[in-house]
Amino acid sequence: MRYLTARKRAEGKGASHTGTAHHWSMTVSAVGLAFMVPVWLYVFGKALGQPQEVVVETFGRPFPAILTALLLVVGMRHFAMGATMMIEDYARGTARKMLVIFAVSLSWVIAATGLFALARMAL
Repeated sequence: MRYLTARKRAEGKGASHTGTAHHWSMTVSAVGLAFMVPVWLYVFGKALGQPQEVVVETFGRPFPAILTALLLVVGMRHFAMGATMMIEDYARGTARKMLVIFAVSLSWVIAATGLFALARMAL
């Protein structure tokens, strides 16, 4: 009779061998967003309700423009990874594939639209 430990029985089962890298990526982006979002909210809050010229001038400066671009890219990438992980946990088959494609596409469309609007203001 062979004696197998719990670790030996679990080895090579069910993992895509990228869980640690995915977790580390989500953690790094979450920490980055934790620092960026409050600063961006302050910048955005000062521009909120101002005339269009003031808003364009605010986001035409380098710091607010770069911060907004970083927030869009990192935030939408974080959303895409998190949504993909959630969908993979709860959906199966073709629906799973379609939902993952939709979530990733949605994040890219939001990021591209935001970056286009930012470029129009900054240039």
